[in-house]
Amino acid sequence: MTRTIRFTATLALLAALAVPASASMSAQGKPAGGAPAAQAQPARPGQDWAAAPSSERTYKVKLDFNRWHDVAELQADMRTLEKAYPKFLKYTSIGKSVGGRDIALMVINNPDTGADTAKPAMYIEANIHGNEIQGGEVCLYTIWYLMEHYGKIDAITRLVDERAFYIVPTINPDGRDYFMKGPGGNARTGHLPVDDDNDYQFDEDGPEDLNGNGVIEQIRKHVPGQGTHRKSAADPRMLEPVPAGEVGDYVILGQEGVDHDGDGRVGEDGPGSYDPNRNYPADWQPTYVQGGAMDYPFQLPEAQAANAFLLAHPNVAGLQTFHNSGGMILRSPGAEQTGEYPAPDVRVYDEIGRNGERMLPYYRYLVIWSGLYTVHGGVTDWGNDTLGILSFSNELWSGGQYFTSPDLKEQQKDPTSPIAPRVASYFFNDYLEFGDQLTEWKPFTHPQFGEVEIGGSFRKTFGRVPPRFMNEELCHRNMAFTLYQADEMPRMSIGETKVERIADGVFKVWVDLVNDKVAPTILAKAAQNNVVPPDLLTLDGKGVEVLSASWVPSKWRPAVAPMIDQKDLKRIMIRNGHPGRTTRTVQYLVKGAGSLTVKYASVKGGAAQKTIALQ
Repeated sequence: MTRTIRFTATLALLAALAVPASASMSAQGKPAGGAPAAQAQPARPGQDWAAAPSSERTYKVKLDFNRWHDVAELQADMRTLEKAYPKFLKYTSIGKSVGGRDIALMVINNPDTGADTAKPAMYIEANIHGNEIQGGEVCLYTIWYLMEHYGKIDAITRLVDERAFYIVPTINPDGRDYFMKGPGGNARTGHLPVDDDNDYQFDEDGPEDLNGNGVIEQIRKHVPGQGTHRKSAADPRMLEPVPAGEVGDYVILGQEGVDHDGDGRVGEDGPGSYDPNRNYPADWQPTYVQGGAMDYPFQLPEAQAANAFLLAHPNVAGLQTFHNSGGMILRSPGAEQTGEYPAPDVRVYDEIGRNGERMLPYYRYLVIWSGLYTVHGGVTDWGNDTLGILSFSNELWSGGQYFTSPDLKEQQKDPTSPIAPRVASYFFNDYLEFGDQLTEWKPFTHPQFGEVEIGGSFRKTFGRVPPRFMNEELCHRNMAFTLYQADEMPRMSIGETKVERIADGVFKVWVDLVNDKVAPTILAKAAQNNVVPPDLLTLDGKGVEVLSASWVPSKWRPAVAPMIDQKDLKRIMIRNGHPGRTTRTVQYLVKGAGSLTVKYASVKGGAAQKTIALQ
C-alpha cells in the first residue's frame, strides 16, 4: 500500500512539473503569444522525449575504436582531425621508414598560450614492434579525446593550454602494415633485410600462408604410435608432449611454410627478424649480447627519425612508448648492470607508476630488468639516460582481463575448470568470439612433408591484442595514464614576492619559485649525465645592480644564508634544476630604482616571470 501511494505521488509531481513541449515559453516563464498558462495542453510523453535535447555529447569527428587501423587509415583519420581542429593540430612526419612510409606525427598545441616548443611536452609513440598494434589506437584515441573534450572538460582544457603533445601512432609503419595485411608471421620486426641464418641470403625463408586462410598456423603429421605428441585430454584441439617412455600419434613440423634454402628449417629467415627496440644508444650491446640489436646504434631509419625529432625538441619532459602485452607499466633501467636510478628519480617514478596501477586494473608497475627481462638499447633507457626524459613503457592488455570477476578468478585455480589457464583461451574463443579466433586442423598436401595437417592456431590478433569489443576501455584507461603523466611534468611559476627597503636605493627582494608538479625540472640522473641544460634564473631591470643573491628558507624568517657563488648574479645557472612539489625562495640584495623582472626558464619545466616594483 505504501509503495502505491509513493508511486502515485511521484506521478502527480511529474505531471505538475511537466512543461508542454508544444508551447514556447517567454523569458518570464509565460507562454508566448499571451495565452493563459491554464490553456496550454500537455503533449504526449513520446513527443516530450523526442523534443528534449540528448544528454550525450555530440562529436565533431566520429571515429571507431573497436577495430584496428592500417597505416593509411591511421593517417587519414589524423588528417581528418587536423582539418576539424586546425588551430590545435598539425599533422606532419618525423621521417621515413625502411620501406619509405611516412612516420606520421601529430603536434597538439594551443597557440594562444604559446609555442609548443616553449611548453613542457609529452611524447607518445606506439607500435615499434609491428604486431603490437593497439598502441596506435590509443594514440589516435588520445588525439581525438583531447580535441573533442577541449572546452567541455576543465582538466582537458587546462592540459591542452599548458602542455604540448607530440604523438606518433606507429613508429614502425612497415611492420604495422605487414602484420595487418599479411598472415602475421615474423611481424614483430622492422623490414630492413637481415641474414638470420648466416647463409649469405636475406629474408629468403620466412613463414608462408600455404592454405591461404590469412593465418600462419602449425604443421603436424599423423604418425600413429611413432610421435612425440598426443591430443590433450583437457581439449583435443591442443597437442601435448607425451611423457618419457611413451609414444604419441603426432609430430610437430613447425610453423606453416616451405624450406626454400634447403637447410632443413622452415621460416627461419623471414622479413627483418631484428628488434627495433634494441637499436638505441643507451646501454646498447652487440647482437651476441643482445639479440636483434643490429650492427650499431641508430642503424635503423626509424630510430634515427625519433632521435632527430627529440633532439630538436628538448622541451619533451615525458615519454610513453606503447607495447604489448602482459599488463605492465614499465620503467628502466633495462639491465641490472646499469644500476638503479638516484633516489629522487625513483620516488617520482614510483608515485606515477603506483597511481597508474590504480588507473589500469590488472597492470603492474615494474622495473624492466627485474619485472620483465633484460633489455639493452631500449627506448626508455635512451629517453631517461640520454635525453633526461621521464620515460614509461606500457605493455598493453593483460590476459587476466578475459575473466575479471573474483568468482571467475577463483574458478581458474581449479585445474579441471573450463576456464583454467591452460584452456581459458579456448573457452573464450568458443563462447565470446563464437569460434572465430581459432583455426581447425585440416588435411594439406605439403610439397616437402607430404600429407600433413595445418591448423590449431589462434588468429594473429588473439592473445596479444585485446578483443575488439574490449579495446575502447583499453584506449581510454591508457590515455588517462599518459595524460596523468603529462600533467605531472614540471611546471614553473613565480609565487609570492616581498620587497624591503634597507637604505636609500637599496632593497632586499624575496621571490618564491614554485614547481607544483611531482617531476623535477631536471632528473637527478640527467644532472649526473649532464644531458639537460641548466635552468636559468635571470633578473632584468634598467639601472638595477645585484649586490648579492642567496637561497633562503623563507621570506618571512630572517636567516644568514650563503651567497650564490656565480659571477653574473643577473643570470644564475641552476644545474640540478628545481625539485618537484617544492617552493624555493631566492633573496636578492639590489641597488637601484623603478622595477625589475625576475624570470625562471627551464628547458623541460617551461618559463615564468614577474615584474616587481622597488618601493
